[in-house]
Amino acid sequence: MISSFYQKYSRCLIWGVFCTLPILAFMAELLPSNNDIETWLPKDSDVRIVYDRFKAEFGAEEVILVAVEKGLDQPALIEGTAGRIETLDSVRECWTPDRLKNILNEFQVEPAEINRRLDGLLMNKQHNMAGILVLLSDEGIKDRAGTVAGIREKLEYNQLTGREVKLAGAPVVIAELDRLGSQKSNKKFFIITLLISLCLLYYSFREWKKTLATLGLTIWAINLTTALIYLGGGEMNFILGALSVMVLVFTLAISIHVHHYVASCIDQPDPLSAALKIAWKPCFLATLTTTIGLYSLTISEIGPVTQFGYAASLGTFVSLITGLGLTPAVLTIWPIDPKTIHAAESRWNFQKCANWLIDHSGRVSLATIVLVMITGVGLFSLKTKIDPLDFLPAEGRVIQDVRAVQENLTELDSVEAIVDFGDDDKPFIEKVERVRELEKVIQQHPAVRHTMSLASFFPNQFPESPFETARLLSKAQSKHGENDFVSDGERLWRISARISSDAELPQDQIYDELSAMINDPQVVLTGVAPLLRRAQNQIFTGFWESFSMAFVIITIVMIVSLRSIKSGLVAMVPNLTPICIVFGILGWYQIPIDIGIMMTASIALGIAVDGTFHFLVRYQEQYRLSRNSAQASRDSLLMTGEPIFTAAVITGAGMLALTLSNFVPTARFGYMMTSLLVAALVGDLILLPCLLALRPRNVDQPDGSDHKDSGAETDESRPRSPHFLKQSQQGAKDQSDKAVA
Repeated sequence: MISSFYQKYSRCLIWGVFCTLPILAFMAELLPSNNDIETWLPKDSDVRIVYDRFKAEFGAEEVILVAVEKGLDQPALIEGTAGRIETLDSVRECWTPDRLKNILNEFQVEPAEINRRLDGLLMNKQHNMAGILVLLSDEGIKDRAGTVAGIREKLEYNQLTGREVKLAGAPVVIAELDRLGSQKSNKKFFIITLLISLCLLYYSFREWKKTLATLGLTIWAINLTTALIYLGGGEMNFILGALSVMVLVFTLAISIHVHHYVASCIDQPDPLSAALKIAWKPCFLATLTTTIGLYSLTISEIGPVTQFGYAASLGTFVSLITGLGLTPAVLTIWPIDPKTIHAAESRWNFQKCANWLIDHSGRVSLATIVLVMITGVGLFSLKTKIDPLDFLPAEGRVIQDVRAVQENLTELDSVEAIVDFGDDDKPFIEKVERVRELEKVIQQHPAVRHTMSLASFFPNQFPESPFETARLLSKAQSKHGENDFVSDGERLWRISARISSDAELPQDQIYDELSAMINDPQVVLTGVAPLLRRAQNQIFTGFWESFSMAFVIITIVMIVSLRSIKSGLVAMVPNLTPICIVFGILGWYQIPIDIGIMMTASIALGIAVDGTFHFLVRYQEQYRLSRNSAQASRDSLLMTGEPIFTAAVITGAGMLALTLSNFVPTARFGYMMTSLLVAALVGDLILLPCLLALRPRNVDQPDGSDHKDSGAETDESRPRSPHFLKQSQQGAKDQSDKAVA
C-alpha cells in the first residue's frame, strides 16, 4: 500500500517541492532581523521592570558617538557636521563640546570647571579628540541601520571618511550585528556547507540525481521552516541563525537512514515498504524526544532563547516530514542501484571495528566512561559571558572604533542611578545638592570614569543674589523639555555613571558595590550593560534547568518506548557523552560560553538521541532473536553504524565551512557543531554498543540461534542486505575460531 502510494504520487510530490521552493525562499528572505540587546534581558524580572520604567521616563539610551581626532582644533567642522547630522529625521538632537560649553557658560559655570566636566565625555584630557553625541529619535531607534548609514553619508559629505573619525554606541553595534548575522551575510558560508554536503552525499550514494534531489529536499525543509516563522510573526536573530544548520543536520540524518534501510531491504519483494516499517519508529521517537528537549527552552525568560525553542521544535517536525515522507518519493523515482550497495561495502566496512569493539567491550566501556567523567568535571567550571562586542570580528572597523573611543574619549557602558524624591516638595536647589552628594559617592568607586546629571549644568556654588539664582532656576525649568536628566515633574532625577571598560571587576560586581555604597532606598540602579552581565547567571541557570528537565522527560520517553527502566537509563548515558566531552573541555580551558553556544547543547542532545534510537530499535530486534547481547550489539552496529557515521561525517564536514565566517557566533557554532557531532559518534557507536554487549546472557536460553520470539521477526523474514549477511557470518566465524583457539 505504501509503495503503491509513492508509485502513483512521487512525481507530484517532487514537482510540488520544486514549485513551492521559490515561494518559500522568497518568504524566508522577508524574515526581519532583530538583535536588540534589550531582548537578552529576562522579561518580567525585577531588573527588566526597572529598566523598562527607566526607558518610559527618560527614553531609551540610544545614542551614537562620533569621535573626530583633532576635532577641538576645528570647531567649525564639528559644528557643521553636527548641523548636517541633525537634518536627519532619525536624529533628535546633537551635543558638541562648544554647545555644552555655551550652556554651562549661561549657567555661570567656571571655565576650568567646564573643561573638567566635559573631559571624559565629549573631549579627552589631551584635548586631541572631540565628540559629537547624537541622540536618536523614535524613528531612528526603529531603523538603526538606516540611521548609521545616514550619519556616515553626512560624514562623507564633510570628507570625514578616514581613520580620523570613529563611530560608537549601541545602535552602531546592533546595526553591525544585524548585518553580520543576517541570512544574506551568512549565505555564502551556508552555500559552502551545502556544496561539501553535496560532494559527500554523492560519495555515499554514487548517483547524482538522487544526491541532488536529497539535498534539494533539505533546502526545501530549511526554507519551509523559515517561511513558517515569518508567517508566525517571528524575527531572525544571531541565535536563530543556527536554525538552518539544525534543520540541515536533522533532515539529512533521516534521509540517509531511510536510504540505508531501503538498501538493506533491496532483496525483499517490496523494499520500500519493508524499509519504512523499520525506519518510522526510530525516526518518530527521535523526533519526539528531540522536540521535547528543544521545546523545554521556551520556559526561558530570555527572548532569543524562547524563540529558538519554538522555532527549533517546528524545525524538527519539518525535518521528519521531509526526511521520512519525501525521501521515499526520491527513491521511487530514482531507485537504488544494487551495484552501489557492493561499492559501499568496500568503502564502509565496519566488520573489523565492530568485532574489536565487542570483543573488548569491557575495557572500551571503562576507558570511555573515564574519559567522559574526567572531561565532565569541567562542567562545574563553566562560565558565561554575554558581551555584544565579543560577537564582532576583532579586525572589523566597528570594534576597532569602539575600542579607540573607549580608550581615548569616553566609555560607552553606563550605570544609571534613578533618584526618586517622591511627593516631598523639596526646593529645587536641595534636590540639586542631594544629586551632587550622590554623584560624589558614585565617583569614589574606582571603576567609575565620569558622571553626569542635571546638576552638572549648574555652578558649584549658586549665586548669592536671590534674583540671580531665580534667573538660573527659571532658565533650567525652561530647558526641562530639552534634557534627559529630570522626569515626572522633577520627581525623578537621573545620574549617568560611565564605567571603565578596563576595570578589573565584572560589571555585575560593580553594580552591587555601587548599590552598597549608595545604600539609599530612594535610589535605584539600572542600565543595559550591568543588567546584561547581571542576567548571565539567570540565563545560565535557566538554560541548565530547561536542559535538565528535557533530559528527564526524554529519559522517561526512552524508558516507555524501550519498556525497560534499565535499558532506558543505560541508553541515556551515551546521550550525555557529547555534552560532557565538549562542554567539559570548555570548562577545563575556562572558555566562556554565550547564549549561542549554549543552544548547541540542545541540538547535540537531539543528534545523540537520533543515533541512539536507531541503534536501540535494531538491538531490541536482534536480542529477541538471539538472547545474546554481545551478538545483538554486534549485528546492530553493523546494521546502523554506516548511516549514523555517514550522517555525522557529511554534516560535520559541512559545518566546518561556517568556521570561515567573520561573524563570531557563526564561526563558534561551526566549531561546536563539528565537535559535538564527533562526540555523539563516541556515544552512539562506541559507548552504547559496548555497554549493551556487557548485558548478561539469558541463562534460560544459552543457544540463541534456535530461539524465536513470537512477537519478533524470524531470521528468515528479517530484512538484511547481502553485505550485512556476509559480515555477520564472517563475525560469527571469527568468534568460532577464537573459541577453538
